[in-house]
Amino acid sequence: MVHRHPLLVALALAGVSATSPATAVTTLAAEVNGMVCAFCAQGIEKKLRALPATRDVYVNLPGRLVAVELVEGANLETGQLAAAVREAGYEVVSVRALDVPAASLRRKKR
Repeated sequence: MVHRHPLLVALALAGVSATSPATAVTTLAAEVNGMVCAFCAQGIEKKLRALPATRDVYVNLPGRLVAVELVEGANLETGQLAAAVREAGYEVVSVRALDVPAASLRRKKR
């Protein structure tokens, strides 16, 4: 019997590819202008939670940050996020991909 490398065998049994990336984009974070109150934050959050790819939403008014954590395996293009925020009535300055969950951004702020 030929012995294979034990790590590769374990990865194969777990359904993990040896070439898969170590981290995946889990959150899109947007810098947003025009949010001034809790009502603004609530409106944006409601709009983004309605997207099928959304697992969690975090809005930080003072930091002008809107973060959308994606459902595992889901994809949301930065342009789609920007369009949804614009449709809610706000200006998107930039969007960046992060490899952390929205909850970790929420914890950092505290």
